[in-house]
Amino acid sequence: MVEVIINGHAGRLEGRYHQAKRPDAPVALILHPHPQYGGTMNNKVAYALFTCFRDLGFSVLRFNFRGVGRSQGEFEDGPGELSDATIALDWLQAQNPDARQCWIAGYSFGAWIGLQLLMRRPDINNFVAVSPPANEKDFGFLAPCPTSGLLVQGGMDDIGDPKIVEELALRLNAQRHVDVDFAMIEEGDHMYNGHLVDLYKIVGNYVISALSKKAPAKKRRGRRKKSEIAEQMLLEGQTAGEEDDELLDDEDDDFDDDDEFDDSDDFEDDDDEK
Repeated sequence: MVEVIINGHAGRLEGRYHQAKRPDAPVALILHPHPQYGGTMNNKVAYALFTCFRDLGFSVLRFNFRGVGRSQGEFEDGPGELSDATIALDWLQAQNPDARQCWIAGYSFGAWIGLQLLMRRPDINNFVAVSPPANEKDFGFLAPCPTSGLLVQGGMDDIGDPKIVEELALRLNAQRHVDVDFAMIEEGDHMYNGHLVDLYKIVGNYVISALSKKAPAKKRRGRRKKSEIAEQMLLEGQTAGEEDDELLDDEDDDFDDDDEFDDSDDFEDDDDEK
């Protein structure tokens, strides 16, 4: 993982980037929670998403929105942050011109921004939205939702309303030609305290399943077994070792890696993100 500086419309954007070994590895952009409530790219949930995609063989970028950390500019509550995400995705794709898939993953405010980006970028193949603020923001723009994805929500969330998020997932899944999965972590609060590994496993299993269903048409030169793509992702993850082979099915909540998360880590952030 390396530190990167990206030229944005409001100045420099600070990021952290992992480059996968394969030039055609899929890419994922991770978007952090609300900047005015302590949200940064080092937020625990954002970092868990980053780690999950990295371990599955993706090239992954997370970055600070304008006005956060060493990123320049001022908070704009939507338009500016959407511009930042667009620039970051452009940068990520420029580093990986042969990537066979493009994913967007966001948490809370970052999920709202990510889904707006999804509507503007037909090159995004799939999405993960964790605790989207459906009780605070209007998600009516997802009509129709352009691609399949996953919504994850904590059942004990006292910031976002779990019922409203579930209704959003049902409404999206009712649309034709897309499958929007919904996962409820019943005991999870908004920060997923004590449930980061559960979140990691849910997202990881979804990504593996989605990658197994189909390969992008532009890369398809012959039929592949459904399991081949997912197995390839797991085997080619830079940090994956033999002890990680059954990570997503492990019932133990202690995830050990060189610099990785467990449910008690703070990652330099407060626990008050929205």
